[in-house]
Amino acid sequence: MGQTRTDEFRKDAVRIALTSGLTRKQIASDLGVGMSTLDKWITAHRNTDVVSVEDRERARENERLRRENRILKEERDILEKAKVFFASQKP
Repeated sequence: MGQTRTDEFRKDAVRIALTSGLTRKQIASDLGVGMSTLDKWITAHRNTDVVSVEDRERARENERLRRENRILKEERDILEKAKVFFASQKP
């Protein structure tokens, strides 16, 4: 019985690591496991059905959107600084 719970816990940890968008360091800390342990579990379960194809695709799309959002925020910040700079240049 304990082994089944351990296996389920490992699979849940891998699912979270591969789909949540959180860093592995955050996940390991939250779950109370070491980074190397989490990495071993991910390696062991990466190519299994722990994470569905849909979840993997959703995770990839979320990561793409996070990246795009980060870039847009950086661009917005640059434009805000430029706006302040040019407003201060008026005679």
